[in-house]
Amino acid sequence: MNQVTKSGASPVFCSLKPKDVIGVAAPSSIFDTQAFQKGVQCLESLGFEVHIPSGITGRHRYLAGTDRQRAGVLNSLFSDPGIKGIIAARGGFGAMRLLPLLDWDAIAENPKLFIGFSDPTALISALVCNAGICAIHGPNLVSLAQADQKTLDSFSKTVAGRFTRIDLPSDQVIVPGRAAGRLVGGNLATLVHMIGTPYQPDFAGGILFIEDVGEPAYKIDRMLTQMKMAGVLDGIKGVLTGSFENCDNDAYIPLIIKEVFSESNIPICMGIGVGHGAENLSLPMGIDTVLDADHACLEWGIAAQ
Repeated sequence: MNQVTKSGASPVFCSLKPKDVIGVAAPSSIFDTQAFQKGVQCLESLGFEVHIPSGITGRHRYLAGTDRQRAGVLNSLFSDPGIKGIIAARGGFGAMRLLPLLDWDAIAENPKLFIGFSDPTALISALVCNAGICAIHGPNLVSLAQADQKTLDSFSKTVAGRFTRIDLPSDQVIVPGRAAGRLVGGNLATLVHMIGTPYQPDFAGGILFIEDVGEPAYKIDRMLTQMKMAGVLDGIKGVLTGSFENCDNDAYIPLIIKEVFSESNIPICMGIGVGHGAENLSLPMGIDTVLDADHACLEWGIAAQ
């Protein structure tokens, strides 16, 4: 059965340890081979072994191969017991096209830690909201090649399951308060494009994280308004935003977000170093967490119970 099904159980987090094998998938656009190799070397320097499947350097227009080729690689990586984690080569576009082609029964039987951001948000959202598997919103392989030390430290700590707290910019607390829920979301534009599909995200009871790049403020407004009118934002317990890189009139974005959630009475924090900026901290999506706007922090573990 290829149709993903809703999962009511707590998402499974499959942490990684040194010498574990991380497989590389290319679910989205074609990638720069030089940056790809530097990313592989970075993973190896962090203590992991890297498996590069055949067929991920294909090309179909702007995509890294046909849909069936790209989905086939993902299905193979999830079904391989020797692979402990999977990282996306890069973003761009194409990940959501794979969702109907993935073997969700096999994925549920062989959960693994998937890592990526931007366009791979489509896979992260489906894994967390529909398949009950935690994923990491963190650097893609090519972005690891130029990651700063703080990004690399966050990556290593998060994939190993050693996350406890992230301090947030205290001057970017939009609405105070404290809320608990599983961390959900990702790239805003990708999430919006999943509305109305069988993979529409279910954020009820969660802490919503969003980020984006190259979208002017009015488009951020339009996307959030669509999500609100579609009911996707119903039941959200808190909102956390990452970077909005190269977004025209970005000074309007805090006002837009406050307006969209004005009737919700939930904590809202902005400005965490996650997304398309120079700093891209890793977030464990699907994990129960606490957004404490009063103390400007995001906490997991004991603090989230």
